[in-house]
Amino acid sequence: MKPGRLVRRSILLLLAFYLLWLGWRGVSFHRYSGIIEGDATTAADAAPPVFELEGVYHMHSRFSDGHRTMDEIASIAAEAGLDFVVVTDHGAPNRGSLAAAGRRRGVLVLAGTEISTNRGHLAALGFDPPGQDFSRIADNAAAQVAAAGGFTVIAHPYAKTAWSWGPWAGYSGLEILNSEVVAKRAPFRTLLFAPLLLIRPEAALSALVGPPLRETAAWDRWGAERPVHGYFASDAHFAYRGLLRLFHTHVLLDASAAENFAAARRQVFGALREGRFYSAVEAAAEADGFRYWAAHSGRITLMGGTIDPGTDEGGPAGGPVRLTVRTPFAFAHEARLLRNGAAVASGTGPELVYETDVPGSYRVEVFLRERTPLRAGIPWIASNPIFIGKAKS
Repeated sequence: MKPGRLVRRSILLLLAFYLLWLGWRGVSFHRYSGIIEGDATTAADAAPPVFELEGVYHMHSRFSDGHRTMDEIASIAAEAGLDFVVVTDHGAPNRGSLAAAGRRRGVLVLAGTEISTNRGHLAALGFDPPGQDFSRIADNAAAQVAAAGGFTVIAHPYAKTAWSWGPWAGYSGLEILNSEVVAKRAPFRTLLFAPLLLIRPEAALSALVGPPLRETAAWDRWGAERPVHGYFASDAHFAYRGLLRLFHTHVLLDASAAENFAAARRQVFGALREGRFYSAVEAAAEADGFRYWAAHSGRITLMGGTIDPGTDEGGPAGGPVRLTVRTPFAFAHEARLLRNGAAVASGTGPELVYETDVPGSYRVEVFLRERTPLRAGIPWIASNPIFIGKAKS
């Protein structure tokens, strides 16, 4: 056989294998859902009732460098069954985007802004429109946003416009996973799965997510001394239908969402500010129903909260803090409780209870144990921490 013909046949054979493999990845993809029926809670202290809203944080519209209008984003979000989206168009702030916020297609379209600062990009949320632009100096911008009633989140700290670390200047949190960063960190893998984006976008996007090692290390480093909240960020500029199904943010409210937009906006941003939310790779499995809380001295504290029980000969007054993780999912999973990033307990059942008198930042990661496109080390769910001890300012 001539060498040229052999090369062509080899290429065709490889292409056939690739297409078969890609088709198998698409056909075999299964998004898990379902929870255990009934109340299986055995903890001595049950979590208070909450109202859960599901949305997507961090995306861009045509008010900056996005490819869709606010109305189009709202329509796509409604198709995906979302309660809210948080649009963070570039600016200092982006006043057009702020003015366009509202309830559209039954979806709360909330607007913040993504500020380009001397340290990197800083997402500003929940603020009242300022009389003048925010500073391009990160520390000053964070203070200005806080003075305007808002809070700030460090965006994609280790990619794109990477964050230049300095003192923790009152930021609320940082992004742990960011979909645009995911694609740029693994260009070959992105190219490999690109055709699958057209057939089964959830399967392709789930397979692209890589372990957020540096991000979680920074989260745990800064969170060891103060409450720091972690976000999964869509960062959608295009391909909204797929990306709005990839990472979801689940906020926990103490009352149902208000009909009035301004009141509902305060509810959602209030929950984000306080860390009463968890993030999930929703494309891999439905995460609704996850709960994490602490009990101490007759008081219940939800994720994002702080318990400062004081000390009695080195231990918390009023006895140990009891932490409860509720994962009522009808498919295989493993929950891990971490203190300052190190695992202290784990379990595969619907509930994990752990008592401690050791100060620190306690957060939860849940991993799928079914066959899934998520790679090893990718948390399916990441809770915000409950901080035990006296936090630094």
